[in-house]
Amino acid sequence: MTARFRQFLAIDWSGARGPVQKGIALALADGAGGPPVLVERGRGWSRSDVLALLREDLPRDTLVGVDLGIALPFADCGAYFPGRDVLLPDAPELWALIDEICADDANLAAQSFVDHPDFAPYFRNGTLTGAQFGCDGAAHGRGRFRVTEHAQALMGCKPYSNFNLVGAAQVGKSSLTGMRMLHRLRDHLPVWPVDPLPGQGSVLVEIYTSLAAREAGRSAAKAKMRSHEELNAALASLGSMPVKGHGPIDDHSSDALLTAAWLRRVADEPGRWAPSALTPDLARTEGWTFGAF
Repeated sequence: MTARFRQFLAIDWSGARGPVQKGIALALADGAGGPPVLVERGRGWSRSDVLALLREDLPRDTLVGVDLGIALPFADCGAYFPGRDVLLPDAPELWALIDEICADDANLAAQSFVDHPDFAPYFRNGTLTGAQFGCDGAAHGRGRFRVTEHAQALMGCKPYSNFNLVGAAQVGKSSLTGMRMLHRLRDHLPVWPVDPLPGQGSVLVEIYTSLAAREAGRSAAKAKMRSHEELNAALASLGSMPVKGHGPIDDHSSDALLTAAWLRRVADEPGRWAPSALTPDLARTEGWTFGAF
């Protein structure tokens, strides 16, 4: 069977403030083999840098995995923002709305959206939990989940709601900033499963680095690898050559390196592109995490 992709780019994303995000790391695995390698940038990566790379400098036939939520929950309430008069029909409309409201936020930030009086009640932000944080209008629990996040939980992962903006493990800010990027990638790079998987060319998917770590033999509690030795043991379990180095490595880099190798290993498995719970409506509104069953 001919391999669908030539390159595999994993991006550990960040919703942090500032012109450069220390939490962004990029790693590339060549479909021909060899160890994954970090894609270095002297001063570090900004979100705008990543956008420019994906729009202008992406190698041909690359599978791009970005560690963020590509949409907000929809199926649980029948809307992203239940109770509003205007209902957004799909993820691209959500991306466009966020980017429009945040047009004056530098560095693809999304603070204006979470501060907006029409949308702030849906988020847990700082010490405040919005009245619409839960689907039934009550402020409770861990917040709303997409169907794919329920699937992640069944696989032993510990997902968080994209409406949660609090705590070290929160993913809301990174997802909202990422949605601004996705809007600006329209007509440049398809986003599966919001867009159908094309027969050729590059495509972007949502990844959850803990899924890659899990399939490399690590538990959810030990998904983070902070030494080259831990990373190389996980890479070996995926059939990948080791990366060079000894001693400590930051977990953003190790997440990206391992996930690039994992994408290379599993991308041509048909079942990865056809999870049983993924319906056309879910694909259009919530998207899916590549690798979640």
